[in-house]
Amino acid sequence: MLSYSAVNVPERVKYRTYIGYCPSKSGGELSLLLMDKFNETHSLQAVKELIIEDKLDSRYFLSEYKVQFDPLQNLMKIDINCPKAVMKVQITRESGDEFYTAILADNGKLLDPNYEVLLRGEKKIKGKLPFLVLPVSFVDNKKILDFVTLMDNFPAETKKNISEIVINEKKQLTIIMSVNGRPSTAFLGENFWDEKVQKLTKVVDYMKAKRKIPSVINLTNSKKIVVKF
Repeated sequence: MLSYSAVNVPERVKYRTYIGYCPSKSGGELSLLLMDKFNETHSLQAVKELIIEDKLDSRYFLSEYKVQFDPLQNLMKIDINCPKAVMKVQITRESGDEFYTAILADNGKLLDPNYEVLLRGEKKIKGKLPFLVLPVSFVDNKKILDFVTLMDNFPAETKKNISEIVINEKKQLTIIMSVNGRPSTAFLGENFWDEKVQKLTKVVDYMKAKRKIPSVINLTNSKKIVVKF
């Protein structure tokens, strides 16, 4: 949100930017845009309209923003934040052909792949992001947010093992992992994913300790676990 009103500004305004998790390059560019508008108009209302009309929140990957002006210090305070990248996303058509790619953020939004490039350039992402492959029919805010929740349910150590998560048109979920350098595929079926994630985590931890990784972990039946080596 913005606090806004017309103000009398005696000279060019100083500014201070807090970028949170945003890439500093894009955060710096956005700050200059906002300051140019404010120095031109002396109006926070004009700054707000610029953000909305030019969709700067989307262009600069913002999850939240606040702009305030302190006339005593002649200082503009720009406070922005951006979401964390959770997974790379590949959306497919019914034919199975690739439709488009994106980055899934922790606020459930699909962002331009360049967002990952910017974050990696500043070392704000370390390690690989897992892939999420899903049909275009799943691309709505509520369904996409379910996969953010799903990843949140995995402990950090287990997340590192996940290479790919696949959901098909029948809503059947498959998780492909690399555990101790060996591939392992877990079938979670159509429902009770949160419960099955807990069971999968226990199986993976147990098998890692035994240094014996199953090639298949079948959890489609929520009442039993079947493993194959």
